Amino acid sequence: MTIAIKFTKMQGAGNDYIYIYGSPMADPSAFARRWSDRHKGIGSDGLVLIERSAVPEADFTMRIFNADGSEAMMCGNASRCIGKYVYEKGLTDKTSVRLLTKAGIKTLKLHIDKDNRVESVMVDMQQPCLADCNLLATADGSMREGTITVCGQELCGTFVSMGNPHFVIFTDDAETVDLARLGSALEMHPLFPQRCNIEFASLAGSGRIRTRVWERGSGITLACGTGACATAVAAALTGRSGRRSRVIMDGGELDIVWSEADNHVYMTGPAEFVFEGEVFLNEE
Repeated sequence: MTIAIKFTKMQGAGNDYIYIYGSPMADPSAFARRWSDRHKGIGSDGLVLIERSAVPEADFTMRIFNADGSEAMMCGNASRCIGKYVYEKGLTDKTSVRLLTKAGIKTLKLHIDKDNRVESVMVDMQQPCLADCNLLATADGSMREGTITVCGQELCGTFVSMGNPHFVIFTDDAETVDLARLGSALEMHPLFPQRCNIEFASLAGSGRIRTRVWERGSGITLACGTGACATAVAAALTGRSGRRSRVIMDGGELDIVWSEADNHVYMTGPAEFVFEGEVFLNEE
């Protein structure tokens, strides 16, 4: 039997995913790999499944699968897109939406324009984690301006987890970095037994940070919301910026505030619909 499933492709700062609401599937990892293919599938950085939450503390849930089929804990850009999706599809009339992810509940603040459209979304990304027991770096699992050697190069970076792990490397010019070669090597480095997202960043003046992203499980992506947050936190930690930054990625810009009041990181940026269609599942 063939089942048609409706999908929506959305992008946030160029980070594009396939969104499916209310259609559970037996093997989402396999479909993420198939549909994410930019030549033989829909084309995306991965697959996002949205459901209504079964627990009262949240309104909706998300599961996210990278282009290689691996499941991620959460995604900042995808979270913003979900806020726009559920509001503009009429699934909620709330402008503050609680989203349950594998990295906890994130609160989405929807900014609505005069046409009742979601203009931008602010996500409370909660507190950054600066240590991870799985990080084979120091006794406490932290790494600030630590040295790592890959591809014959010695690089200096800072570890920040935003629910998923990031290693942020500041360089004089992020544009000239061989991101494909170094990013792939760093993702798989023995230091990171669970693999890692990699950011190369350089200061662009006036609280602006230019960042390029190698995303765990997807490779080079135009943007990464958690990566933007990790970059801003790493910049503040190492004295390169204050607690408010604009992070400029290949696909767009995100405003990041690391609040002194509650230590939470707040990310604000756009979300857009790209196109919709149907995909077909064959079930026996």
